[in-house]
Amino acid sequence: MTIVCVRFQLPPQAETALPGLLGLLEEFTPVVEALPPDAALADLRGAERYFGRGAVELASVIRVRALALYGVDCVIGAGPGPMLARVALGAARPGVTCEVPGDPEGIAEFLADLPVGALPGVGTATARTLSEYGLDTLGRVAAAPLSTLQRLVGARTGRELHEKANGVDRGRVVPNGVSRSLATERPFERDELDPDRHRRALLSAAEELGARLRALDKVCRTLTLTVRYADRSSTTRTRTLKEPTAHSAALTRTAYGMYEALGLQRARVRALALRAESLTPADQASYQLTFDPVDEKVRRIEQTADRIRAKFGPGAVIPGALVA
Repeated sequence: MTIVCVRFQLPPQAETALPGLLGLLEEFTPVVEALPPDAALADLRGAERYFGRGAVELASVIRVRALALYGVDCVIGAGPGPMLARVALGAARPGVTCEVPGDPEGIAEFLADLPVGALPGVGTATARTLSEYGLDTLGRVAAAPLSTLQRLVGARTGRELHEKANGVDRGRVVPNGVSRSLATERPFERDELDPDRHRRALLSAAEELGARLRALDKVCRTLTLTVRYADRSSTTRTRTLKEPTAHSAALTRTAYGMYEALGLQRARVRALALRAESLTPADQASYQLTFDPVDEKVRRIEQTADRIRAKFGPGAVIPGALVA
């Protein structure tokens, strides 16, 4: 057992602790791959030899240190490969590390009864297509002929799906640097079907992100939208902005564009989340000059609203569309 996948249960106000938590993992191994917004993969092969302990024991130490140093609990899955560790994470719970056995028989038994959507990279549409043909568990997908899967979901996807369902994990942990980011989420009191309410939530989230970025004198290069559904599945889309920005109107337009591209048809949405990523100092960013008087007016209004919020609180000025 050499790979662990760790998801830190970070409250919104504790986002600044993420770099330190990743540094905690790097005290055990230099091979750490950040999985924004709140997870990471760590290859513990060297740590197992150095400390003389297995990955599950080391995971317990990581959990205790995260709680002691940062007050953050975490959920951990362990497996012989990155893909299997991420599958184990989905079945884990706080305080107990879920592990996938290292032998082929144990892997097959662990995967057999899991829904096909438990595999990383298998979206709602693919899972629905497979379920329509009775392939609703990984055990059934593993037993299905490769040619059948390729006819259903395509040649490349079918081959990858067949390998993963049979426990073949060709992935590896690639060390990377996590880009600093800001995130906000808008949960609904009830599963929400109304697209207008979805758009209002996105507007509110984009306004908050823009105000927070400007307060920090930062701009973002990419924006990520996550839609969480009633069945606990989710869809994530990321878009690179035309230019680095902290302008709320630009963030809102991008969020609306990603939402519309999903083409949701009466989807029961439980929450919407936006994340501004690849943050850089605002004074180091370049901008396209514009002579649009409307855009200049909006930016001046935005600056005035920021000064009012700084003095009277974040709710002092809000878009008219958000007034109940």
